[in-house]
Amino acid sequence: MELKPEISWSDFEKIDMRNGTVISVSDFPKARNPSYILEIDFGELGIRKSAAQITKLYSKEELIGKQIIAVVNFPRKQIANFFSECLVLGVYGENKEVTLLSLSLEVGNGFQVG
Repeated sequence: MELKPEISWSDFEKIDMRNGTVISVSDFPKARNPSYILEIDFGELGIRKSAAQITKLYSKEELIGKQIIAVVNFPRKQIANFFSECLVLGVYGENKEVTLLSLSLEVGNGFQVG
């Protein structure tokens, strides 16, 4: 496993990771790889949408109400006919399936990860 280049503390501080609650999930048929479109409530930051390749391990029904972690300060990114407004974080498994980073205890939406 290759490590990425070392970054400074100030580089890390630029990344705005927040928790949010998934409020809706739909299929994303125009994506190159099987994906869902998620609507995520980040509290005072509002509701943002994201495309996520998480269909191997998660059904749409089990994602509703799940608290996840996302980067919220990337610029919008166009994926096919969709604009993603945040990057949902997860861990790639041996077969490239994604396990979402989530909370073990529920907290309010929009809190920073540090």
